[in-house]
Amino acid sequence: MSKKTKNNTLKAILDVIRYENPSTQDEIAEKLGITRRYVTKLLQPLITEGIVKRAYTIEPKKIDEFLEIYGEDTVPMEHATLKITELLKGMVNHVSKQLDMSFEALSNYDSEIANEALRLDYITNNMHEKIRTSVDMAISMNPSPEFSKSSAFSEVAYDLERIGDHSCQFANFTLKESYRIDPAMLEHISEMYETIKKMVNYSMEAFLNEKLDLREKVMNYEEKIHVLQKRALNCIATQMAEASFDDTERSTYYLSLSRVVKAFERIGDISLEIIDISREYHQNIPRTTTPERFRRNP
Repeated sequence: MSKKTKNNTLKAILDVIRYENPSTQDEIAEKLGITRRYVTKLLQPLITEGIVKRAYTIEPKKIDEFLEIYGEDTVPMEHATLKITELLKGMVNHVSKQLDMSFEALSNYDSEIANEALRLDYITNNMHEKIRTSVDMAISMNPSPEFSKSSAFSEVAYDLERIGDHSCQFANFTLKESYRIDPAMLEHISEMYETIKKMVNYSMEAFLNEKLDLREKVMNYEEKIHVLQKRALNCIATQMAEASFDDTERSTYYLSLSRVVKAFERIGDISLEIIDISREYHQNIPRTTTPERFRRNP
């Protein structure tokens, strides 16, 4: 096999690592229609030199060696942004699935679904790391001021990871608490869930498709989520007042339930943060340094 063909194959392997989030060398081989043995042969020197890490990401600090392999000085901005956008879209779909599954576990008190939702969180964390590394590498390869705006993709990916973390509260509640949520309380929580789902979807639509007019809807839903939160906490307080002081298991249950309600609020706050990032990214409107909770109307 000629050196040119070998280099082209190596470039294709590196593109898969950069943009398609492979978990194994078998997956890389399958995507490119080559043998795993050949993938191993080409990657081994790069793994030894620390250019490619075992989790199949490219180390940004080794960018000079990477560019030498690629035979390029910079990465075209349009190409890199498109690839990173596709990664972020994949993460949005995955986190949405994690959120849905976590709530399903909570509402049905289903430990099997809860465990599966928690397993999805490991993938969420890996997706965030993949996007962060891809953005860092792309900026290193094309350090123009305009391209540096791509750091917004890392911030949004981090926010999506946080949404995944908060949804873990729902799954953990299902696995750790001895009581399922009663119908009255579940009604409040279900309405909060439907509201934050809309907030997350609208905020990501604003960032990915520059639909910044959705900001007003997200702000309105943010007000609604706080009304729903108060109702849910009042319901918890009423139920606590009716419970026995000696029932420590019930006390723990109510404390955990309050954390679930708080998790919904935090997901709503994160949606607002994504909206702010969207405005800064698309319209160069600087974000305020005032924390969101201090910007709310009394």
